[in-house]
Amino acid sequence: MVNETSEPGGSKPQLSRELVLDRAMELADDVGLESLTMRSLAVALGVKPMSVYYYVAKKSEILDGLVDRVFAEADSARFRQDDPWQRAMRERALTLRSVLDRHRWALGLIESRTSPGSATLRHHNETLGILRRAGFSVEMAARAYALLDSYIYGFVLQESTIPVGDATTVSDVAASMVEQFESGQYPYLLEVATEVVMKPGYDFGSQFEVGLDLVILGLESWLDS
Repeated sequence: MVNETSEPGGSKPQLSRELVLDRAMELADDVGLESLTMRSLAVALGVKPMSVYYYVAKKSEILDGLVDRVFAEADSARFRQDDPWQRAMRERALTLRSVLDRHRWALGLIESRTSPGSATLRHHNETLGILRRAGFSVEMAARAYALLDSYIYGFVLQESTIPVGDATTVSDVAASMVEQFESGQYPYLLEVATEVVMKPGYDFGSQFEVGLDLVILGLESWLDS
C-alpha cells in the first residue's frame, strides 16, 4: 500500500514525502489551510489516507514541512559574502514578500510553529550572520531582524486585506470615502485621498520599497551611534 508506484502509462508518480508536501502546498494555495486535511491530501494524491500517514504522521508535521518550504523559497535570494548588508537585507525583504504573496496562508503560520526545519533554521541563521558581520551586536542584530520582519509581515498583511488591490478598486473605494470627507471634518484624510490615492497610477504595493529603505536607513544609524 505504501509504494504507490507509477503505472506503465505514468499516470501516478511514486509516492514520497516530497510529493506529499508538494501536493499539500498546492492544496494550501488553492483552498487554504482550513481545507487541508489528511483525507483531502490523500484524495489529491490519488491514494488511501493510510499511505499518507506513512510519510507524515499528522497534520502538524505537514504544517512544519510547509513552513520549511516557504523559507526554502525565500532562500532563493543568495548573496556574495562581500555584498553590503543593506543590499542583502533589501533583497531578502523583497524575496520574502514575494514568497508570502504567492502563499497567502503562510503569513499566519510561519511564526506559530515550534519545530523548525533545516531550511527555516538556515534562513534565520544566515540572516543574523549578515547583520553580525556588518557590526551589529548580538542584541542589536536580534532587534534589527525583528524590526525587518515586523515591517515585511505587516505590509504583506495590510496589502492582502485592504480593498484597494488595483487602480480600479482604489478609485472606487477612495471615491466613496471622499463623500464622507467633504463635510470638512476630515481635511487631512481628504487631501491624502485626492492628492495621493486617487492620482492616476497610484499603487499601494509600490510603497513597500519606500518604507523598506527608511527602515534600513534607520538601522544604519544604530551602527553609527
